[in-house]
Amino acid sequence: MRHSLPLAPQFYVTAPQPCPYLPGRMERKLFTALQGEAADKLNNSLSKQGFRRSQNVLYRPSCSDCSACLSARISVEAFRPSRSQKRTLKRNAHLRRQASSAWATEDQYELFRTYLDARHADGGMADMDVFDFAAMVEETPIRSRVIEYTDPNLRKLQAVCLTDVLDDGLSMVYSFYSPFVPAQSLGTYMILDHVEIAREAGLPYVYLGYWVPGSAKMGYKSAFSGLELYRHGGWEPFRKPDSYSSDIHPLSTDPIAEQVANISLPDLRG
Repeated sequence: MRHSLPLAPQFYVTAPQPCPYLPGRMERKLFTALQGEAADKLNNSLSKQGFRRSQNVLYRPSCSDCSACLSARISVEAFRPSRSQKRTLKRNAHLRRQASSAWATEDQYELFRTYLDARHADGGMADMDVFDFAAMVEETPIRSRVIEYTDPNLRKLQAVCLTDVLDDGLSMVYSFYSPFVPAQSLGTYMILDHVEIAREAGLPYVYLGYWVPGSAKMGYKSAFSGLELYRHGGWEPFRKPDSYSSDIHPLSTDPIAEQVANISLPDLRG
């Protein structure tokens, strides 16, 4: 017998595990497989509804008693760099950007390990070996790019971002950089440069992943003007950080069945 993939994507929920952003919380994710000829359509559609890609999976937070995580993106048209961000652009003007297909290299992995060991030694990715890294970069069923930033004076790779190209923007899937030059603010610089890349390409948004009120790890995202958050089924302009709460409320999260029912799916035929 010949079997084919179901036309409508199937959604699942992960088992609860400790939240990496807010102490004492448990996280849970709603996810679906990203595969087949319609992968681009599904990724474009769900990214606009707060989902993120990890290899061939699309996921969105679906914690049982917490709804603090909010998908964030920058409106390219509304963005205006702050004075501090202008200085960051100037400090890194010597870096050379190169975009290539999603292919992992030894130089990338060396920088990745250096970054993890210095910044996230106890994080969930700390045990990733070269094969795990290659899978993270290369296992993509959609249009993805690896964007490298090299210092021509040192002839050394300084920063890398795995970036998805959506129909309405760029999604910064994962970025890492040299931890030895903190004054260069390379993480901020890569976001600023992605705004410029999107502007040059005529794409309206840069997707940053999740912003979490009360999480110091995610605080840097609120420093970008033109920021929008996905809340209550739509995107809204970011207000002041203290306008949002990470408090737990028993009614803060809709039931799983209701969440899935409210997901808008594209026509995946043909």
